[in-house]
Amino acid sequence: QVQLVESGGGLVQAGGSLNISCAVSGSIFSVTYMGWYRQAPGMQRELVAAITSAGSPTYADSVKGRFTISRDNSKNTMFLQMNSLKPEDTADYFCNKIPSWRDYWGQGTQVTVSS
Repeated sequence: QVQLVESGGGLVQAGGSLNISCAVSGSIFSVTYMGWYRQAPGMQRELVAAITSAGSPTYADSVKGRFTISRDNSKNTMFLQMNSLKPEDTADYFCNKIPSWRDYWGQGTQVTVSS
């Protein structure tokens, strides 16, 4: 049984920053290709950042240069530092592996960016 727990979201003004976290249990996290996904109201879930087990990141064009993904394999935890936030970054943010587990999703953490 895999458990994914996201935290750290909140309300922030445009241009502000947030750092969200993901704790993973029940999986071999250290060897798993992981990612941050987001889903805005009425939109499909999209992958915004990914990180290999060795820590190599990739980003969607929409967040490149503003978001930084990282992981701590010793603590089965992943992070997303979000800077220069824009109203269009407003969404629920989820962590999962790549490709995602079909049956295991956390509750997500809500990020709201006001203009």
